Order: sequence, then C-alpha cells, then structure tokens
Amino acid sequence: MCRLPRLRRLLASALLPALLGAAPLHAQHFELPDLSSSADAVMTQGAETRLGKAFMQQVRERLPVLDDPLLASYIESLGRSLVLADPDAEGRRFTFFLIDEPVVNAFAGPGGYIGVYAGLVLAAQTESELAAVIAHEIAHVTQRHLMRGVEDQSRLSVPATALLVAAAILGAQVSSDAGMAAIVGIQAAAIQHQINFTRENEKEADRIGISTLVRAGHDPYAMAGFFERLSRAGQIHDSAAPEFLRTHPVTSNRIAEALQRAEYFGARQRPDSLRFHLTRARLRERAYDRAEQAVAHFGATLREGRYRDALAERYGYALALLRARDYGSAERELARLLAAQPSQPEFVVLEAELAQRRGRPGEALKRLTQSLSLSPNDWVLGTVRARLLLEQGRARRALDALEDLARLRPDDVMLYDLLEQAALKSGNRAATHRYRAERLYLLGDLEPAIRQLEIALRQRDIPYHDAAQIQARLDALREEERDRRERDDPLG
Repeated sequence: MCRLPRLRRLLASALLPALLGAAPLHAQHFELPDLSSSADAVMTQGAETRLGKAFMQQVRERLPVLDDPLLASYIESLGRSLVLADPDAEGRRFTFFLIDEPVVNAFAGPGGYIGVYAGLVLAAQTESELAAVIAHEIAHVTQRHLMRGVEDQSRLSVPATALLVAAAILGAQVSSDAGMAAIVGIQAAAIQHQINFTRENEKEADRIGISTLVRAGHDPYAMAGFFERLSRAGQIHDSAAPEFLRTHPVTSNRIAEALQRAEYFGARQRPDSLRFHLTRARLRERAYDRAEQAVAHFGATLREGRYRDALAERYGYALALLRARDYGSAERELARLLAAQPSQPEFVVLEAELAQRRGRPGEALKRLTQSLSLSPNDWVLGTVRARLLLEQGRARRALDALEDLARLRPDDVMLYDLLEQAALKSGNRAATHRYRAERLYLLGDLEPAIRQLEIALRQRDIPYHDAAQIQARLDALREEERDRRERDDPLG
C-alpha cells in the first residue's frame, strides 16, 4: 500500500555517499532544462495541480498556516488583485496563505500555492512593498520556474516529489529541526540545485513583477526599495540576515536593474489601504506571548505617537485588551474605532467577539447578522458568526450556515474543520464523517478520506439525498485513487 518509505530508503542509499563526499552545493554548477521548452512537456497542468495539493499537505504538516479569517481574507484579496493585473496569470489558479512565523520571506510552490510569512508583512513598510514580493512570487508561478526545476524528478511519484520539493523549499527557510526527517533533508539537498531559482529566473520575476505592480496601481519603486533595505539590514546584522536574502539573493546589480525598470514607469505613489495597517496590527498583537506585553506595547506607541496609522494602532490595542480580559477598556477603544469606520469588518468582528465575551450572545449575533444583510457573501463575517453559534451551543444553526459558506469556498480547510465540529455537536454522525473526509482530502490524505466516506455511508437513518451525495463523492475519490496509483507508482 505505501511504498514511499521504501522509495526514500532507495534514494538515500544512492545519494548519501555522493553527498557526503561532494563539494558544497553553492560551489557547483547545475543546468536547468531549456527555458524555451514547452511548459506542458515539463509537467502538465493536471500533474502540477496534483503536485501542488501534495506539496500543500507537506506545508501544513511542517508550518503553522494561519487560519484566521480576517488575516486570510486580506492576503487573498491582495494576491487576487495582483493576479488580475498579470495577463500571464489568466486561467491559472492561485492559493495565497499566511504562515504564523516571524520569518521575512515568501515562497511559491507548485500549483500556484504562495506562502507569505507573517514576518514579511511586518517588515514591509508599505503595502506596495508587500505587493512587490507577492507579484514576484506570482511571476515565478506563471513562468513555471519551479516546474522546470523539478523536471528531473518526474520519474518519482507525486507524493515523493512533493516531499522532496517541500523539504528543499522549506528547508532553506526554517531550521533543520522544523520536523523534516534527516533522510528527507539529505534527499532535498540533492535536488536543491534543481529547484533553486537561477539569477535569470530572479531577474525575470522582478521584471514581470514590477509590470504587475504598475498595472495593479502600486509603486514600481517598491521592489527595489524593499530589496535595498533588506540588503542593508543583512549587512548590518550579517549573522541574522533576512531569510529573503538567502532564498532570493539580492545583488547591487539586481537592485539597479529593478530601479531602472521602475524609472521606465515613473513614480506612482499610492496610499496604503486601511486593511494593510489593520492586518499588521493584528499580526503584531498575536506575536506577543502574553496579553500584558501586547497591552504595554500598544499603550506605549499610542501615548508616544509611534505608529503609521492611528486607527490600526488603536485596533491592536483593543485586541490586546480583549485578550487581557480588560473588557471595559476594550469597549472604550472599540467605540472610537466604530465611530470612525462603523462597517469595517475587523471592527464588526471585534464588536461581536467582545459582546460574546461579556455574556451578550444575542447582541453578538445581531451585529454580525446586520452586517451580513448588507454583504451576504462576506465569508469572513459568515465564518465568525458560525463560530460564535458553535460557542453558544447552537450547533444545528452553525451547521446550516457553514454548509452555505462551503458552497462559496469549497476548498477551505478551515471551513471543513468547523463543519466537522458542528456536525459532531449536533449529533449528525454521517455529516461528521463526511466533512472530516473533505478536510482530509483537502489536506492531501486521499485514502483516509475514502475511509471516512465509507464510514459515513454505514450510519443509520441517512436521508436519501445525503446518502446519494456521499456515494457520488465516494465514487469520485475512489476513481481518483485508482488514477493516482496508475500514474504515480514508480515500481509498477
């Protein structure tokens, strides 16, 4: 059933002796496939999609992917605006997500999965700087730089290739004790040269990224400015240089070329969105281990006027006060926020959560319901409302609301996690196994997902319509499993 461990051992036995006696990887010269080759000759879109799902499974196992709806919504919105501005991205699927670590970096994985570390969002001084890095990563995807780099791994199964790609990409950014097995690290080192972006790749991603920035209305000088600032920081703190400099080597020539490209377009100043500042404040508040530390920080910056945006700083202060259970002070800060921006989603959510904490569940739901009546497809408000319903013990209503949201966002792991909880608490065992199956499937665990659907069908008193849907989904996953075995089993 599982030949991947055996495959790892075979690879390790072949690679370990060579690696132990090899020169450092950075001193070797490696050839990438011919860039003029057909993209589909490297890897078909379907195969890349499967590899992307398997890659994302590895990412979720190894890194703390943020499932905060407000934070996820912002990074998705910014990423989507850049995708719409890039003509090469038309017809491609992208998934943007945040990682809850103070690392100053971002990466593009197969299948259009683009991860952005919280540390990068906090390091960016303007929204255009953050957009510059994301546009750069989008260009890596559209130009299929990564896929050309893993062409030689096409002889391996998709799960094995995904494991090696994840180890190589993530191993360059996180410590060696981040959950990677030692043998995987060795294998990843062997293919690091194949998936590293070459200087030409980086230049191409910069060039296309700057054009995308301009079409999206951002400052074209942001890319060069951010790179230069990171480079100076790396020189000052050489022992702790930003991870971005290691995975995206920045040279003076590269900065000069980015500046030259920006001069072609000319300066286009753009004010940062309020959501950019609110997102940074929310991330900064989360970064403190103890609520008292966050309260002290935001209290000091507000007193001393050390902030980029007053509303965002006050929002961070209110979040810290809420976490510290100083509800009275939090309500006073919230009142100022709502007076300035009464319909801002971040403030509406904060108001509802504060009402819930203060023992006013009806008021919490009423506020969210009012906002949803104006924006019925706002998945963030809908998700928060469903979560509050669950906390109030109203699992059946939460389940109904979440099922509606899942139709809008069928690939949202967080929603299926909530659906599983709601079904379990409402006593619907068939739905519990059904939604657990969908969550497992999205995480890349196909066989366990099939087992959960089989268990769901064995439950008693399943309505005919639900049973038919579960059976149809089970048939589809079984067919996918058969196809995957035929495609991916390298041993026949």
